[in-house]
Amino acid sequence: MMSIAGVIGAALFVGSGKQIALAGPAVILAYAGGGLLVILVMRMLGEMAVAQPDTGSFSTYADRAIGRWAGFTIGWLYWYFWALLMGWEAYVAGQILHDWFPFIPDWGYALLVTLSLVAVNFMNVRNYGEFEFWFALIKVGAIVLFLVIGSLAIMHLWPWGEARGVSQLTAQGFMPNGAKSVVVALLGVMFAFIGAEIVTVAAAESANPSQEIVRTIKSVVWRICLFYVGSIFIVVCLVPYNEPTLAQPTHGSYNVALNVLGIPHAQAIVNFVVLTSVCSCFNSALYTASRMLYSLSRRGDAHRIMQTTGRRTGAPYVGVLVSSVFAFAAVWLMATSQMDLYDVLMQATGTIALFVYLVIACSQLRMRYRLQADGVELRFKMWLFPWLTYAVIVCIIAALATMIVEGTYRTEVTYTSALAGAIVIMGIVAQRLGIGKRAHQENTTAPQTGAAMGQSRA
Repeated sequence: MMSIAGVIGAALFVGSGKQIALAGPAVILAYAGGGLLVILVMRMLGEMAVAQPDTGSFSTYADRAIGRWAGFTIGWLYWYFWALLMGWEAYVAGQILHDWFPFIPDWGYALLVTLSLVAVNFMNVRNYGEFEFWFALIKVGAIVLFLVIGSLAIMHLWPWGEARGVSQLTAQGFMPNGAKSVVVALLGVMFAFIGAEIVTVAAAESANPSQEIVRTIKSVVWRICLFYVGSIFIVVCLVPYNEPTLAQPTHGSYNVALNVLGIPHAQAIVNFVVLTSVCSCFNSALYTASRMLYSLSRRGDAHRIMQTTGRRTGAPYVGVLVSSVFAFAAVWLMATSQMDLYDVLMQATGTIALFVYLVIACSQLRMRYRLQADGVELRFKMWLFPWLTYAVIVCIIAALATMIVEGTYRTEVTYTSALAGAIVIMGIVAQRLGIGKRAHQENTTAPQTGAAMGQSRA
């Protein structure tokens, strides 16, 4: 449920409308392609995580398989993504709550949400998991209900509204804007899928990490693909792709679909689900960012104070506080009407998902050969190794090249690459200066699980 919660956010309920308007009904192919890539990447990550469970997940594996600079770079880049995303989620939550109850400014609600979820992450991971379970359950329940109602409408069994059947799927052509638009939509879709890998971070704190990783990866992947691909299929069957309100951030795909289905108060319903979603994503983001800081600290790639955990809870509360810095910065920008500056920072997160997936694939390739050479028997394996791994690497590199050449996401690739380059330089300098060398040598040889995390309490 935590992994589902991290992936399903406003990008599905609102942001997907932009991709539908761009590619038309053929956007289904973009979501299916993105889902297939996630399945393959999660399988590779699962292979490494079962063999060596660790709270640092792919950052630790990159460190061991590629080199310290790789683990340092992808760890900090991933931390930056989730830390920055929290500020945006707080902003959206503040806007929704202010629309409902305008007697408090939007930044006041954003601050309240931020403080509340920081407090949740100070708790024991079991309590955090309970909060996240209920957040995720609301989102999953809303999507399942939408799938049921939409399916009834497609089969002409829904008595209200004006949408029926699958006529809109081909009414103006399945691919009205050409194949190029589908490729561009696929690149935009990848941003929505990032978060599935949280499962390997969370499972490392469970009683039986290897068993939990296998079970959750097998189930979570197909559920995510069903929720995304299934939802988008229903929308493009019932709603014209050139409906003007689809691409508007104040409406989105779910809102438009509920309106044509004759559901009263569609905007209020969607806003409630989106509010739950952004709070859930904030919660998952803070959990993931704080654990990544903890792992980086253990390897000597962050200050050792990030390893400090609560005596009773075992939660890395220093990492929680540091990871929430961008959320508090967003609150301040909202209060001073300078939130547009935050958009510039968000540009540097546009292709982090592809960078993360590329590192996972390269790490799995090298680690698999190394484990085989050592005679280690793997209980959970990547399919058709190494050919599918090579195929994923080639596809990701091709996607990044396409983004640069095509131009729609050129800024995102440029900003993210510049940020990654700066972090690589920092990692190489730290390695040359021997910063954290002892901690790195001591903590990259053995997996770090939840039990070990509890033993490092302050």
